[in-house]
Parts: sequence; C-alpha cells; structure tokens
Amino acid sequence: MTWLGLWHRDAQYFDPAGLTPEGENSCLLLREANALLARGALVLEVAMPVLHKPEPLILFERGGDWPLRFALSAVPGGGINLVLEQYGTVLHKTVNPTTKGRADRVRLTYSWDAPAFRGQLALEWPEGGRAEIAQIEGPRPWRLEDLQALLGGVPQCYVAPGVDYIALSSNLEPVGPMPGLAPDTPVDTEAGLRRVGDLRRGDLLRCASGKLVPVLHVATRQVPALGTFHPVRLRAPYFGLTQDIVVAPYQRMVLTGSEVEYLFGCEAVLAPAEMLAGTLTAHRELRQKPLTTYTQVILPGHEVPVAAGLGVESLFLGRLRRDRQALAASLFSDVDRNSLPEHAQPRYPVVRAFDAAILAEHRTA
Repeated sequence: MTWLGLWHRDAQYFDPAGLTPEGENSCLLLREANALLARGALVLEVAMPVLHKPEPLILFERGGDWPLRFALSAVPGGGINLVLEQYGTVLHKTVNPTTKGRADRVRLTYSWDAPAFRGQLALEWPEGGRAEIAQIEGPRPWRLEDLQALLGGVPQCYVAPGVDYIALSSNLEPVGPMPGLAPDTPVDTEAGLRRVGDLRRGDLLRCASGKLVPVLHVATRQVPALGTFHPVRLRAPYFGLTQDIVVAPYQRMVLTGSEVEYLFGCEAVLAPAEMLAGTLTAHRELRQKPLTTYTQVILPGHEVPVAAGLGVESLFLGRLRRDRQALAASLFSDVDRNSLPEHAQPRYPVVRAFDAAILAEHRTA
C-alpha cells in the first residue's frame, strides 16, 4: 500500500491507485464508488502558536446520508485536540507534550485500523524523534470521497495558516526515529564506496574513527517531500564533501576542523542540515515530486559513517527497545527488539542555527 493524497497550499495530489507506480495494483479496490479506507493514516505538520485558548487547525464537515465532522485544534501548552464524528459516533482525544515540553513545530499522525479495532493519535517533535502517543479503540473507516474532499480543500474545509501539509496514507504510518539520507548517498565500506540504499545487515562500514563497524539494520521510508521532510542538498566541496548529497532537514552532520575547535572549544559538533540551508554550503531542493525516500543505517554504538567524505550521524534509537508502546508505533515494530541496540546520548553538542551559519561562513570565506 502507499500514499494516496497530499494537500499543500501550492498543490494538491490525490490518486486512489497511489501516488507512486508501486501502488497501482495494491489499491485497485479504492477506485470503486463509495470505497472505504478501512486502514490508513492522516499525517500533518503544523507550526504551533503560543496560545491562551484553543484555536482551530482543521475544520471539515460533510452532511448527507454519511455525515462527518473532523476537527483538530491546538490547545494551550502545545497539545492537539481531535474531535471526529462519523456515522453517529464521536471520537474525542487529546495529546499533550506533558514532560517533553512544547515545540515550535510538530507532526501529528492519526492512524486507524478498523478491522483490528485499533488506532492511535501521535504527536511528534520532529527534531528529536520524541512522540506522545494516545491509543484509540474501535476507530471507524473513512469514505474515500470524504478524504478526497478534505485534501482537495473544498469550501467546507478550513485549514489554519500554520498547517504546512496534510498527507493521506493507506498504511499505519510509523512515528519515532526516521532515516535521513537519500538512498543513492555513497558511504565508505570495507569494500569501498557503496550506496546506502544497497547496504544490508552484516555489511561493514568504515566510520569516521577509522574502525569497521557492522550494520545491524537498514531503515528506509517514503515520506511527503514537504515540511521537516523537504530534501536539503549539501554542496561539495564544503565540509569535505567529494560530491553533493541530499539529506532530510533533521539529518545531523558531524563537523570537525580548526574552526570548530576555535568557535566551540571541542573536537566536533552536530549540525542538522536545515541549519545550513540558505548558506552557500546547502540549500533546499526545488520540489519536483510530492514524495521522497530516505534511508539510514543502525549501528551498534551510534558510530559515525562517512558519506561522500562527510561524517553523518547514524540513526539514533536511544532506549527505544525498552519502550514497548513506542517500539510498536515505530518503523521497527516488526524487528526483534533483542536485535536493536541501545544508544547513549551523542557526545558532541548540537550547535544553534546562528552558530551553524557562522561556521558555514568560515568554510566559504
């Protein structure tokens, strides 16, 4: 199954056969009149305002024989409230950041699996892989024509200015740690350069430390090419790159050198790609397709693989395997938890956007 639709202020996409050729055969039943999407997910990203009272993010209503009301609201403290009225039933669920603290931007995923009588509402902090998850019992399926109307921006639909995009998937979309390298990114291995998308469990990577480290898992995910997934191109020859590479905005690079030691007083720092976008060293890609794919490796000790000459952070899992709810909701729900490593916090500090810009200036001077 696949992504079926995508709403953005500049463009809308919807195809019951899927937005990619792979979905052509798996979604044939969704072409029928009054088709029901029994299993799927709505994903959206929103810039969270500082509030003193609830404010609507999305309001969508349809009447007729199958009345529906879908309402999402931002609530004080950085939480999200969902009210979904379908076919005479009402679902009301709120997720709050609790001890995690509010964020300026969040990703919300509402997933439903009607045949299995289960669903969830997840609020994520994209920059840190953190998520607050609320379980939902007995969610109802959606009529596909209602979802098409929602993503088509019909007059009965209000979308707040802070909402970046709304995406529809026929999968139960995972939440939590996400890969951040384009699949064609070359990485150093025992046998020379190989595409990260071609790596398999057991392959040996030559990391920035010079050590050979085995790949435990390779994570791949297709996502909307928008918001915190919008691809960033890192430009050679800056930061030692031998060629341009494309990464996710949250993918962090390990930057070293005399400027790093002088500016930050340590041997290396971590800088997310989005902090370099807009400098001479990196820029956001022009959006040509609605979807993009990212890949990344999981290593035993969160070591640093080398991608086209630049050290990049491998996928950080922390203690994900100890949290059964978070693991079940993640990209690794079908992976044996005993095969997943536990990662300590990175030993290098993460620089602020201003400091990353200063460092980029030094490299391009």
